[in-house]
This record gives sequence, structure tokens and C-alpha cells, in this order.
Amino acid sequence: MKLKPHTLLCLLCLPALGMQAQVQFPTKPATAFTQTANNAVLQRLPFNDRSDFDDVRKGWIAPLLNNGIVLDSKGETVYDARMYRFPENQPAPASVNPALWRQCQLNAFTGLFKVCEGVYQVRGLDISNITFIESDNGIIVVDPLISAETAADALKLYRQNRTNKPVVAVIYTHSHTDHCNGVRGVVDEADVKAGKVKIIAPTGFTEELVSEDIYAGTAMLRRATYSYSAVIGAGERGNIGTGLGPGASHGTVTLILPTDLITQPQQNMTVDGVELQFLLTPNTEAPAEMHFYVPRYKALCTAENACHTLHNFYTLRGAKTRNVYAWVKALNQTLELWGDKAEALFMPHTWPVWTNTGINKHIEDYRDALKYIHDQTLHLANQGYTMDDIGYMVQLPPQLDNVWSNQGFYGSVSHNARAVYNYYLGFFNGNPADLNRRKPLERAALYVQALGGEASVMAKASEAMQKGDYQWAAELLNHVVMNNPSNGNAKSLEADALEQMGYQAESATWRGFYLSGAYELRNGVNATKIPNTASPDMLSSLTPTMMMDYMAIRLNGQKAAAANIGINLNFTDLSQQYGLTVKKGVMNYRSTPVANADLSIKLTLAQFQGLVAGAVTIDALVKDKKIEVTGNTARFNEMLQLMDNFKFWFNIVTPN
Repeated sequence: MKLKPHTLLCLLCLPALGMQAQVQFPTKPATAFTQTANNAVLQRLPFNDRSDFDDVRKGWIAPLLNNGIVLDSKGETVYDARMYRFPENQPAPASVNPALWRQCQLNAFTGLFKVCEGVYQVRGLDISNITFIESDNGIIVVDPLISAETAADALKLYRQNRTNKPVVAVIYTHSHTDHCNGVRGVVDEADVKAGKVKIIAPTGFTEELVSEDIYAGTAMLRRATYSYSAVIGAGERGNIGTGLGPGASHGTVTLILPTDLITQPQQNMTVDGVELQFLLTPNTEAPAEMHFYVPRYKALCTAENACHTLHNFYTLRGAKTRNVYAWVKALNQTLELWGDKAEALFMPHTWPVWTNTGINKHIEDYRDALKYIHDQTLHLANQGYTMDDIGYMVQLPPQLDNVWSNQGFYGSVSHNARAVYNYYLGFFNGNPADLNRRKPLERAALYVQALGGEASVMAKASEAMQKGDYQWAAELLNHVVMNNPSNGNAKSLEADALEQMGYQAESATWRGFYLSGAYELRNGVNATKIPNTASPDMLSSLTPTMMMDYMAIRLNGQKAAAANIGINLNFTDLSQQYGLTVKKGVMNYRSTPVANADLSIKLTLAQFQGLVAGAVTIDALVKDKKIEVTGNTARFNEMLQLMDNFKFWFNIVTPN
């Protein structure tokens, strides 16, 4: 049964999405105000500190194959590293924050690198790095990127310069797609099933990987097109990378499920003669994550918990807010366990850190930045300040702010502080005037009316633009556009304001949101190429309960209010049964049959997936004698008709 990718896209959307800019578009240059703001960054930060440029070169062995262009089996480009090459000595253009430009220059150092004896990395073939640890008779692969094609090219580069020994294990450090979905590019599942290759991951990995973003998947992936600049072209006025790394690939998404889970808080394992010491760090940068240390090489991996950029406590694409307290605790545990031993620190993003002193300083500085934001947010909240207040009030002290790895190239102090507030206190600020505000479009209309009409608001916005107050101009114009999306002049002027804020943004994700919003205000919503995260490997990992949970979200409660449907499902390949009901506008299920069910079905999980996705009908399966049914099949079709299919390319900067 072949499932339709466009139908299934709503079923599965994962975090760090591989996207390639497809659209070139006209832009406007940076204004004098933007140039002044960006020049001020040169005075604030220690640009004379060039140690990162020394570190990013260290251990370089060979360039990327084929100039960093990776093709799929059809000859189509799935990654082009040339998009993200920025010469080291080229000053920041006026349209890019100089600190972010510096980060992009550092991420442009690509190829095969020696981290230390026995540990090698390929950087620059995806948003993430892939690492190779040499064992007695083979290779242990760490975090095999997003796509099978980029992972295969990385392994080929490594083998051309090191050894052709077989892969004996793969480690997934955490449950995000850019750290596992290229796995079939480095191993054959037959070798995994034969016991020749271990797949090692933290407990909860599969559940978190597959389910974390299913429930809000369509909205998350649509917002990710902004966050990762998928709708805009590459260049100095457009997509320059992610801050966390260069751009992400959009090749073949694969998955081989773990064979060996790390289930204990601290757990050791020996793989082909190499001891690996693991530390579980759940609910940090990912819900399932772990650090590990390799005593043979004195090499430490902190997964994505201490890279060369301030990370997200909350991602702008949308995800569960992260537990910063647990994150800080994990870094402290890491220092306690290996802080006096490690001589090389490698990460699945950005570049390594060397020497025991350097590693301890890096982790401590990073930990302290996270803890400062966490503690000071609560400090201010307990004085009555609100989430929005705190987003402006929390500022790192100079001792932490002058550390390059604490800069907000991916996350930001501002939205991270708001994330801490939300984690503990939620979205409501306590002010009853904000408790039940009017609907956004009603507010827009009333604001425009109160400010004297569209012409008056636009005049005020133009005055703000002339003063370089792009933030206020965008807020004013947003009311006009939401009230009257046919006002082309308002959309054009708002686009101009967002664009300048994008040019000034230190965070690549903020830049992506601003510039993507500007693009869509000028050009409308145009579908562009996005990855098919609903790959066969990923879909086969969905459990029946995940499928039914998402069906319940797709159920239109108003349409289903009067429905009363009971269906029993017997999954013959899993030896599992469920009773599924739709009643009072709600879908529920449990592991016991429904009494007096309208329909009972014996089928496989794959057949159920096909039915829900619309790739096949229940009547066709019955006719072909592929499933067994008792009862009225029309009731199943009635249930499907009560579920909505979500439109992916919904509006963001204009009303839906």
C-alpha cells in the first residue's frame, strides 16, 4: 500500500526540519538606522577575540566531496553547501547583524576534521554534524544527520581519508530529526537485524521523536518555514543559515529503531572494545537526550546542550517549553562526572572545544547563562513583572554577555526569558484587562477606528519608519493589514519595517521570521519545497495510539457533536485490540472492546494507517479480502468524514 505524501504530511512533522530556500525575491537595502544599529554591535562585543576562528580550523583534513553538493538517486540536489559560504575576512554586509555574520562565517568552515585521536567529524553537510568514533574493528557513528544522502556522503569522505572499516554502532544523542534520520546512509538495516550493528539511544527516544510534533504538526511545520527561512532565497538579504549551523538538507528521511536503550541515569556500555559512559539528560534541549564520555580518547559529547550559541528554551516554530532547571542540572552532573577528565568536547552542532580548562570554562559559562536567565526571570516574576516585561528586562551581565557562545544566534535572551515565565506561570499575566480580550481581528478593527482610520494609522506608521522605529511601525500596520488585507500600501510598508528588523536581528530564527513575513506581505503565500518527513520509516514507527490521538485532534467537534459511533479494532500484526468511540464531539479509545459496536475490524497497523490517510477505502479492503469486518462499514466512513484535513500553507501575516 503506497501512502500519499501530501496526505500524510499532516500526520508527522518533526523538529529540526530540513528546508532549502527556493524563491529568489526583490528586497530593499538596509537603511541608515539599520546600519547604525548593526555598527553598534561591533562596539558591544569582543570582535578582536579570534580564538573561535583558530578552533574552527583545528584538525581540518579534507574538503567536502563534490564541493558540498549532495544529490539524491534522481540526480536532484538535496543539499548545497555553497549557499552558506561566507569568506572569513569579508565584513558584515549592512543587511546582516555583525555578530550573526561572524557565526555564519564560522559555520562556513566545512569538511572532515580530527577532533582528537580516534574521533573525527564532518561539518557543513547539514544543519548538524556527524561524528565517527574509531573502535577496535570498526566505526561508531554519532548523530547521522537529517538525510540518508548527506550522511552517506559524510561517511564516504571519512572513509576516503581514514579507514574502510564497517560501522558497528550508531548513537542517537537525542530525539530530533537532524540527529537520526540519515541513518540508512551509514548502515543497512539487515546488519542491524543480524546483530552486527547496535543502534543506541536514550530511553523514550522513539516515542518522543515520532510523537512530539504530531499533534500540532501542521502548525509547527508551517511556522518552521519562517524560522528556517524556507520561503525566502539565499543571500545577504535573505537566508544565511540557522545560527546553529548552516542550512538543513531535504533528502530522504529514514529511521532505524534503537536496539539498545540507555535506561539508567548513568549507564556504561562497551562497543567493539570502546567503553562509552552515558548520562541521561531528559527534558533538556530535547525530551529524550543524553551525554556520553569516551575514556579511551578522553572525549566528551554534551549532545545539543552546550553548543556555540545560546539555544532555545522555547522554539519559535513551536514546541513544548523546555525545563531549564533540568538542563542546568544536567550540565552540572556532566562537570561532576567528567570535568576533571575530558580533553576534547565535541557537539552535534558547531565546532569542538579542547583542553580540560577550555572545556570546563565553556560548559560553566553556558550553564551560567542558562541559569541566569532562569533565575532572574523568576526573580522578576516574583516582583510582579509580566512575561512581556521580563522579555525586555533580563540582560546577561557583561561577564556572561561577552562570551561568544552565549550570544543569541539561534535562541535569544528575550524569548528564552519569556519561555521561563510561561513554563512556570503560563501565558496569562494576571491583569484582568488581558484575561479575555476581544478576538484579534475585532481588536484590529477597533484600533484602526480609534486611531482615526487606515490613512491616519499609516501616517503614524510612516512617521515611525522615518525615525527608524520599525517595531512600532510594524505593530501599527499589522492592525491595518489584519483589518483590511487588501490594503497593498499597508502590506508593503509593514514588509519594509519587518525587513529592517530582520537585518538587525542577532538570532537567525528571528531574522527568518521577519524576512519571511516581509516576503509574504509582498508576494502572498507561495508553496515551496519542504521535506517529506512522512517517510515510510517514520510512519511505520507510529503506534496505534499515536494514530488515534491524532485522529481525535482532526475530529471536528461541532460536526461530530451528535455522532454516536463505536468501532472495535483488532491489530493482527501487533496482537493488540482497541475500542474506539466518537460521542458528544469527542473521540476516545481504550484497550477493551466497545459493547454493541457498530463495526469490528481485523487489520494490520499499515492498513489502518492507509485507511486514515485516505490511501485506500475500507470497502476496497473488504472486497479484496484483505481485512475481516463484522458490522456496518459505512460507520467507519462516517467517522472519517467527521475529521478535517489541515491546510498547510495557511496565512501568518495576513488573516486566515
